[in-house]
Amino acid sequence: MKILFYRYGSICEPDIIEAMKHLGHEVFCINLEITDKNIPTQTVIKHVSDTLLSSSFDCIFSINFYPVLSEICNIMKLPYICWTVDSPVMELYSDSYSNEWNRIFLFDSMQYQDFAPYNPAHTFFLPLATNVNRWNSVLTDVNPDSYKSDISFVGSLYTEKCPYDSIKNPSPYLEGYLNGIMDAQEQIYGAFLLNELLPDSIVKEFIDCMPDYYIPPEKARRVDRDIIAQQYLGMKVTANERKHLLSLLGSHFSVDLYTGSDADALPVHNRGRVKTLTEMPQVFAHSKINLNMTCKSIRNGIPLRVFDVLGCGGFLLTNYQNDLSECFTIGEDLDIFTSPDDLLSKCEYYLSHEKERKEIAANGYQKVLNHYTYEKQLQKMLSSAISL
Repeated sequence: MKILFYRYGSICEPDIIEAMKHLGHEVFCINLEITDKNIPTQTVIKHVSDTLLSSSFDCIFSINFYPVLSEICNIMKLPYICWTVDSPVMELYSDSYSNEWNRIFLFDSMQYQDFAPYNPAHTFFLPLATNVNRWNSVLTDVNPDSYKSDISFVGSLYTEKCPYDSIKNPSPYLEGYLNGIMDAQEQIYGAFLLNELLPDSIVKEFIDCMPDYYIPPEKARRVDRDIIAQQYLGMKVTANERKHLLSLLGSHFSVDLYTGSDADALPVHNRGRVKTLTEMPQVFAHSKINLNMTCKSIRNGIPLRVFDVLGCGGFLLTNYQNDLSECFTIGEDLDIFTSPDDLLSKCEYYLSHEKERKEIAANGYQKVLNHYTYEKQLQKMLSSAISL
């Protein structure tokens, strides 16, 4: 196949391009958005259309969903294939979602349940993947001493990118109500309840208090309850949970945090940022326990971080997500925690059971190698997409 890849700079794009080429496909990239995030829609239309008219392509591919690409493909009767890696993806609410030439692959089963009814024949559930070969090449001939940790976490605390914190002059009732439901959501694993806990009166008052509230484009469904629950409250719950759990762990164990967020108030060793392609895999491979705390707006899905830790041969302890049991055997390929107390007890157990920890890490590595490389997932994707 000859694939036109529209890029915006996602961390997984180079791996997907490499996998497509390994599968024998030709890949041509449009990189406009990597350097200019505010590129006008008309410029995108002209550049993509001119490229399609200058040569013959079998499909357009992108990470996440671009309504403008969907519309171009619908006009030209060309398959538009996309794969979500984030949640929420607000563009999925666009009217363009229902276009006939879409082939939309969603990584979160809850995301799939929400959107499949709007284009059932052209919506698919597909978990994410990792590039084991690249991790293996990075992990050879490196002194691991500087990356060794008992417990490590790589990622943002979300404190610097939490849109909820822009709220202005909420009433005591609104503030108390929102804090109450966010506190409740933080304690719940395996269910996302914030949407159901937002009555119309709270939705209206929240919008009135939120400067620069997200307003969907004209040709899109307006679903304020979903927007507030996922894009605002979900992010705030994530920030709260990460601070609380890292504070708890750091009070009992040696914890290394790799982040650009402000972590001065936490009892952890803040080792700053790590380079994603070269240093991060060293952390994953040489930490006794790699901690994953999934962003709450990913309601059922397995984030990319899980696949990458396992692909580096690391032991993973992650919060429970419903989709985990669809891909992995819990307790054999990785392990989960379902409460702060459970997290503490699991960390204590695995730090003192090295043999079992290493066996689980080896199983997790083998599972992603056998089933969740980009080549394997793209084969499923392209086969489904082109057979329509």
